[in-house]
Amino acid sequence: MDPAVFQGFREIAYQQAGIALRENKEALVSARIAKRVRSLGLDGERAYLDFLRKDQSGQELVSFLDAISTNFTSFYREQDHFETLSAELAATVKRGTKRVRIWCAAAATGEEPYTLAITMAEALDGRVDDWRLLATDISTRALELASAGRYEETKLAQVPAPLRTKYFKSEAGHSADAGMMTAKPALRSKILFKRLNLATPPFPLRGELDFVFCRNVMIYFDIEVRQRLISEIERLLKPGALLVVAHSETLSGIVTGLSMVRPSVYRKAA
Repeated sequence: MDPAVFQGFREIAYQQAGIALRENKEALVSARIAKRVRSLGLDGERAYLDFLRKDQSGQELVSFLDAISTNFTSFYREQDHFETLSAELAATVKRGTKRVRIWCAAAATGEEPYTLAITMAEALDGRVDDWRLLATDISTRALELASAGRYEETKLAQVPAPLRTKYFKSEAGHSADAGMMTAKPALRSKILFKRLNLATPPFPLRGELDFVFCRNVMIYFDIEVRQRLISEIERLLKPGALLVVAHSETLSGIVTGLSMVRPSVYRKAA
């Protein structure tokens, strides 16, 4: 890819989504946008960059961000975080809480929010009926898959068998859908999927959140974007609530009132 063209894509990714594409990502970006170039019938990457810059509808920007977004995820990824959530929810129930709200800030294709929802359902176990999970992502393509809640059985291997049976329905009865499982309506109804750009706070959220899971997304942001994001999350958390980031992430260098409970887990002062 021509360096000037790549720089153009880098600038758009950063300005519009806070995504800091490193200098060695030319091949990745070229591969990711190739389908858009073909589907639009354009003559190469430079033509696509020009098209992207001139598109006033904003629709192609969404498609571009979809293309360059990485949506790798899995059920029960970094499992200790879900154990922490379960323990915190149990303590919440003992305190007599009747309402629980969690935000999954980087939902990708849904594996993380469904794991969160299962954890919530099991920990609250009918003792708290008013619980909801907001799951957001910048990729509309990923959100469509997440909202459908359909996964190959092999992707559900990390979900304990009893929970898999309890919260997912096998589609083995249909030959075309053999090997697929779908989240049951009772679980899906607890999750609201919405597109959200984490680089553009303030967010249209009411706050008073009990937990925020913002994992494996800050690695794509520079310190300025991370600072804005963490400040906004801190605003939305209720006193005593938790923020969970990925094990590979840290709040180092960020000005915040959140205190570290342990690496990757932070609490807002009560």
